[in-house]
Amino acid sequence: MGSPELELPDDVDALKAMIIAMDAQRTQVEARNVELEQRNTHLEAVTRTADERIARLTATIKVLERSRFGRRSERLGADALNEEQYALAFDEIATGVAAIRAQLAKAAGPSKTPRAPRPRKSFAGHLERVEIVIEPEIPAGCERLERVLIGEDVSERLDVTPAKFRVIVTRRPRYVYKGWDGVAQAAAPARIIESGIPTEALLAQIAVAKYADGLPLYRQEAIYARDKVEIDRALMAQWMGRIGFELEPLAEHMLLRIKQGERVFADETTLPTLAPGSGKAKTAYLWAYVRDDRPFGGSDPPMVAYRFEDSRAGACVAHHLDGYRGILQVDGYAGYRRLARTDQGNDGVTLAACWSHVRRKFYELHVADQSAIASHTIALMVPLWTLEAEVRGHAPEIRMKTRQDRSARIVTELFALWEKELPKLSNKSKLAEAIRYAISRRGALERFLADGRIEIDSNTVERAIRPQTITRKNSLFAGSDGGGRTWATIATLLATARMNQVDPLAWLTCTLERIAHGWPNSRIEDLMPWNYPR
Repeated sequence: MGSPELELPDDVDALKAMIIAMDAQRTQVEARNVELEQRNTHLEAVTRTADERIARLTATIKVLERSRFGRRSERLGADALNEEQYALAFDEIATGVAAIRAQLAKAAGPSKTPRAPRPRKSFAGHLERVEIVIEPEIPAGCERLERVLIGEDVSERLDVTPAKFRVIVTRRPRYVYKGWDGVAQAAAPARIIESGIPTEALLAQIAVAKYADGLPLYRQEAIYARDKVEIDRALMAQWMGRIGFELEPLAEHMLLRIKQGERVFADETTLPTLAPGSGKAKTAYLWAYVRDDRPFGGSDPPMVAYRFEDSRAGACVAHHLDGYRGILQVDGYAGYRRLARTDQGNDGVTLAACWSHVRRKFYELHVADQSAIASHTIALMVPLWTLEAEVRGHAPEIRMKTRQDRSARIVTELFALWEKELPKLSNKSKLAEAIRYAISRRGALERFLADGRIEIDSNTVERAIRPQTITRKNSLFAGSDGGGRTWATIATLLATARMNQVDPLAWLTCTLERIAHGWPNSRIEDLMPWNYPR
């Protein structure tokens, strides 16, 4: 099919004008084409560079995820990133990827194809809804016509109202009555801080920010100052010491409830603390004890108790768990072994070991490609955790039977492998060290096969300690032994609230108000976070 015939004017001048116009149009088209080619070349270069950066960042994320979450959260030796560093790395990388993609979207220009809405969870029902209706302009000629609603598009965005300070003014009028000797006045309301300026809600806010969210007092001081509220951090520290004192009976009760459990997890972490008069930090310890019966179908609430000590000696845990007669699941620290000795008076404690700690030692060799035996060990262990995921939440009898049917064979094979290979190795080798670590704890490691209440690892208590390490990093150290004990007391209650899906701020505010009004010690169980009305 040929091109359509172009009608040419008969007038010469008109023809010249047409030719000139066509030439100008052609010049514009050519210039536009050159511009588009240059833009496409630039866009291709930007896209190629961006894709390479995104690929590198994404690969970095995958490596970090494998090192953190792969094969039961293995750590890659002394140079491994800690939990806070992992979080920072993930955040910064994800931010970088998002920035690159935003740059690409801007370079490409607006898309003519509308983007499909991303599926997302609906916002919580208790959140306030503020509806904004945007009405269209009335089309010309439709002013007098009846309008019929046939539908609407609805979108939701999350908004925030910044926290605001307010001053509670309490007036207590005094009255006298004619013909009556005396003055009538209502009693002053009970307060945690007598004659002080903070309400119980403010005290709870400061405590939650510091001991649950890892926001040191000096940072809170700066934040409050932006609202022209000047509260010296030393004063806030005094307040925290007071509420720590008031909450101590609750923390003690928490430990008693934990010791009523059939199985308890224990672990410890360092807590640098200023030594009196020296200005230098000494190494103290935060001990953690966790009761969580949910993995074996228990109905009691989960809970954690922290204790501050100057020492890591086994005498500390023996003191904390005095009278406990159940299963104690721990890592490889030798200090816990004394609890199982009859000469220490705690002969009722049964120790269960952690397979994750065993696995980490082999995993370090595996990822470094230093040992085929280590790699074989890691491969053999994989089904153990797969099975644990299947039986979590079931009754102890079911867990025990399933483990004996499927896990016992794997455990036997592992120890047979290690005992076979150990004589062939140098005593100073890392592989020999890993094997000896496992063999020396064989009884405690095999205990989970015969008791469905025992977990395969002690990750439960490690998860409970992790938030305290974040607070430790942000705060640098505890200011004193008293500050360390206050830390342990308040963190015990706030962490337990979170374990029970209770808002720690709401719970602590209510609890401080109850204590201020003289809550009886005989009803201390009612103050526990799991009994807070939600």
